Amino acid sequence: MRTTQLTDDLSVSAIGLGCSSMSHGYGPANRDDEESVAVIRQAVELGIDLFDTADVYGPYTNELLLKRALATHGGKVTIATKCGLIAGPDGRFRRNGRPDHLRAACEGSLRRLGVEAIDLYQLHRVDPAVPLAETWGALGELVTEGKVRALGISHATVEELDLVHTLFPVTAVQYELSVWATACLGDVLPWTRRHGVGFLAFAPLGRGFLSGHVDHTALSEGDSRNRDPRFSPDAMTANRWIVQGLREISERHGATPAQVAIAWVLAQGDNVAPIPGTRNRRWLRENATAVDLVLTPDDLRDIGALPRAVGEMSWDQIRIQTTTGQRP
Repeated sequence: MRTTQLTDDLSVSAIGLGCSSMSHGYGPANRDDEESVAVIRQAVELGIDLFDTADVYGPYTNELLLKRALATHGGKVTIATKCGLIAGPDGRFRRNGRPDHLRAACEGSLRRLGVEAIDLYQLHRVDPAVPLAETWGALGELVTEGKVRALGISHATVEELDLVHTLFPVTAVQYELSVWATACLGDVLPWTRRHGVGFLAFAPLGRGFLSGHVDHTALSEGDSRNRDPRFSPDAMTANRWIVQGLREISERHGATPAQVAIAWVLAQGDNVAPIPGTRNRRWLRENATAVDLVLTPDDLRDIGALPRAVGEMSWDQIRIQTTTGQRP
């Protein structure tokens, strides 16, 4: 597995592993901790050394799962976890960017992961009820104290990135990026290039849809994709043409639509590391070998000409307006 240089000080495997689906999001159907442990351990064998989790996944159980799986790996890996979201009793998330909460969250993640310092600690979402300078300043103190090695942030605007980067250096920005989710290409990704910051691309397979293996009639009741407009029956019927386009390109290379989708993300920049998630060793191996697929200019042109996705992403569209005057 080749590496990607996120910053001058941090290089990781070109493809990482997103661990959230092992404990969160897609419902309890087919959830199997033993298989998930096997997936993580095989990822290490395949040369993957970047593992992305969060305290809210489970909640808390995903970090414990990662600790268990990596207990015997015997090598250096980069563990990226997140803070700033709290899961309520109804399963919905609320934001909490207060310094006292972040400090307690860090201590909890250190304990659950069984590490002395978190390699990459990411603010999961900006809390509009707390001045961002206070939130980011508290995270910077954790680095100064040696509890965290580097900071990242997810779903921040360019204006927010400008602010936090002047307060304490951003090592990585995490955002959704895939063939059918390209909003960050015009602003956030160029910002990371200008500032020498890494970009972690989550959901490069469109939560599985771009692999061609997702059937909307088979989504379980607890699957969060049921709330995403792109996974409504009508949208999935319309969006099948995107998968068909990827399949036609994959046939040119003897690859799969999933591998083409990941290769497209890799082609978006030398600082971009896709972190596809899976709970299955078969799909892990398929995803990992996408690192060897080089798309031609014709391939990239054809992907760029694919229809736009039907159904706007529902996650994180609206921020609650507060008296702080921040934009929603």
